[in-house]
Amino acid sequence: MEREKRRTVDVVIPTYKPGRKFGKLLTMLDKQTYPVNRILVINTEEQYWDREWEKQHPKLTVRHIRKEVFDHGATRHMAVTLSDADIFLCMTDDAVPYDSHLVERLTEGFSLCGPDGEVPAMVYARQLPDADCGAAERYTRAFNYPAESRIKTKADIPVLGIKTYFGSNVCCAYDRAIYDRLGGFIRHTIFNEDMIYAGGAIQKGYAVVYQAKARVVHSHNYGCMQQFHRNFDLAVSQADHPEIFRGLPSEGEGIRLVKQTAAYLVKSGRPWLLPGLIVKSGFKYMGYLAGRHYRRLPKKLVLWCSTSRNYWKEEGV
Repeated sequence: MEREKRRTVDVVIPTYKPGRKFGKLLTMLDKQTYPVNRILVINTEEQYWDREWEKQHPKLTVRHIRKEVFDHGATRHMAVTLSDADIFLCMTDDAVPYDSHLVERLTEGFSLCGPDGEVPAMVYARQLPDADCGAAERYTRAFNYPAESRIKTKADIPVLGIKTYFGSNVCCAYDRAIYDRLGGFIRHTIFNEDMIYAGGAIQKGYAVVYQAKARVVHSHNYGCMQQFHRNFDLAVSQADHPEIFRGLPSEGEGIRLVKQTAAYLVKSGRPWLLPGLIVKSGFKYMGYLAGRHYRRLPKKLVLWCSTSRNYWKEEGV
């Protein structure tokens, strides 16, 4: 790891109304065993920014944008262009490092290779549930982020399907040289810029590493309509990028998650949570189905289903 420890690391964080968790995130970044070079923040709407953070954390640099300018891919790419580090680490403003070894473990992931020598383009972290996380969502964290690490390559597609491309910018490190070689994040996307990039990288012969030893605390307790809107946008991203997602439907993975979550709730003695799981899963599927076929929907309905109205302005909807 001596070679890897000499590589510089910057952290890239888009923020919108950052709060207490963001303050904890900055504090934990200051405590990392593998030192962070710079923390580059693109903040949406300056009135929601606390300037005390810049005074307390000298490595932090912030650039402010308007809400209508924000884009999941382009905004992160804007921050990346401000960095000259060998590795950049994408995070969200509500993901808190579990310990002081997060950056160290992520950089270790770049020393791994696939079975045919595939070099990692990105290394993403395990997400642990927060203290207030509900039982079903707690199981979802374990389903998507298990305790075992994995190196994913093109050879895994027949077995893992769409999960081969799974990665999350909640906490994910990127090799900058490979990022530039591949053209970086897509500049205009409704959502899912991380999986679109991962899919392209794997198709070009690179690997995606899931590093279970790198951990952040991050979870949400979304309601039914929040899940509907989120899955609508997710499905739109897949429909808009058939070059990545064609032939790799998400429904099978979703059904497997519902079945295993239901079994977990029964086994853990909480069967009364099953109706809520079924209802919420139905909202997820309806949102996903609507998003996959959004081109058949009236424009007003598309806008109602989506959480990203600015995306549709540029799309001419």
